[in-house]
Parts: sequence; C-alpha cells; structure tokens
Amino acid sequence: MPVVPDFSVSPTQSLLAGPDVDLRQIDPSSTPGFEGGKEAGKARLAAGKEVLSELQEKLFAESRFGSDISVLLILQAMDTAGKGGIVRHVVGAVDPQGVQHHAFKAPTEEEKRHDFLWRVRRELPGPGMIGVFDRSHYEDVLIHRVRKLTEPEVIEERYGAIREFEAGLAGAGTRVVKVMLHLSKEEQKNRLTERLERKDKHWKYNPGDLAERALWDEYQQAYQIAIERTSTPDAPWFVVPADRKWYARIAVQQLLTDALAAMQLSWPKADFDVEAEKERLAAS
Repeated sequence: MPVVPDFSVSPTQSLLAGPDVDLRQIDPSSTPGFEGGKEAGKARLAAGKEVLSELQEKLFAESRFGSDISVLLILQAMDTAGKGGIVRHVVGAVDPQGVQHHAFKAPTEEEKRHDFLWRVRRELPGPGMIGVFDRSHYEDVLIHRVRKLTEPEVIEERYGAIREFEAGLAGAGTRVVKVMLHLSKEEQKNRLTERLERKDKHWKYNPGDLAERALWDEYQQAYQIAIERTSTPDAPWFVVPADRKWYARIAVQQLLTDALAAMQLSWPKADFDVEAEKERLAAS
C-alpha cells in the first residue's frame, strides 16, 4: 500500500495562535507542517477519516454511559474562505447523529432582546456530541467593531464575557477548538470571480460580499484583536492558512483528531455478561 504523507508537526502546535499572534506574518497560501501537495493532501484527508470517525464514535458511546464531555468546533472566516467545505469534507465524514451543526446568521428580533451569548448557549453541543458553529458569538465583536454597531467599551466588555463563557464550557467538559480560516484578499477575489462565471455557483454569490470586502483591512484588524483578547489555554485559537482548500481541510481534521485523542476516550465496558449473552443468542 502507498505511504500516506503525514504532518511533520501537528497543526495543534504549528497553527496555535497565542496572544502575540501577528496575522500579517502568516502566509495564507502556506502549508505549515505538511510538505506534500494537493494530491498528497487528498490522500491524507481520506486516511484521516477513519481515525476521526472512530474517535467520534467513542465520544458518542461514552455519553450513553453517563459521560458529559463534548467538543465545540468554531469556524470563523471571511466570505469564501471554505467553512462549508470543512463541514462537508471533515465533519461530514463522521456519523451525523453525533454532530450538531449551527450556522449563525444576523440575530432575530427575539435574539436582540437578550444578551449576545443567549442564542449561543441554546445551540451548544450536548454530551457526546461534536458541535460545529459556522460563525459564532465572535460576530458580535468582529462585525460590530468594523461596522461600528456597538460602542467600543461594550465590545471590550464582550471580550471578557467570551473568555468567561468559554472557560465555563471547558470547565463543564466541552473541549473548545476555535479556527480562523486565514484567506488572502487575492484568493477571495478568485473565488468570487468563479462564482460569477459559473451558473452553478451563482446561488453562492451575494452582492453584499463586496461591501464587506471593501472593509478587508478593518476585518483583519478586528480578527487580530479578537484573537489577542480571547486565545486562552482553555479555548485556544488556531489560524489555518486557507488559500489551499485541501490544506485547510486536513489541518482542521487533524485539530479535531488531536482534540478528541487528548480526551483519552475508550469504549464503554458492557454492563451485562457478554458470554452469557452469546450463549443466549446461540440458543435463540
């Protein structure tokens, strides 16, 4: 069998973004820790599905015997960065009954009447689940900072609220994995162009994307500040170069795999006499 390329350094180490991160120094087209190209990346993604799937099944199985632990994957990015592809090609490889996926849109009138974390709490993963947030509570410090929808002092307070909220999740047994898909402005233009040139991609194009694109530098600064303020040992940020979709997918797959592996999952022991059940089954 052909040898499947692996990471020389796990993304859990190479992509970890601490408070001193500088997004300007991270090349969105780079492939940290992985020396192969696109085809090698595809092979790595395929090979990693079985490992991730088994770990997810163990997580789910443990919850049926009283475990409260879970995983929350938070995906944040500029438009076209590939969040949907991560959901389909990485998370989509595991048993769907063990996944809770939620895409946060603009808040409803009801949600606006509550604290900004209210609607987030309602979508948290239950025991044994992998929760996936396609955008999240970070919209309330990213868009709100860029679009000046909220007073600066309130946004500063939200960073603290987020740190406290995520520390509470970790303390309750939810492992939080926060991913920023780091896309270049040039690659976003290429992807938007493709959406306009292909009829089967028109449905993905939103004219409003150009209004957000015009504020590219402001959004990069907002991400920089958010990561600086909220990357903690309990809920670290990972900046994943996203110009190469295949790399972003294998990187997030490995981040999830590492997070689950660190939980030291195991198959629950049977609460019945296995040998006796074998005899009963044989006699049936």
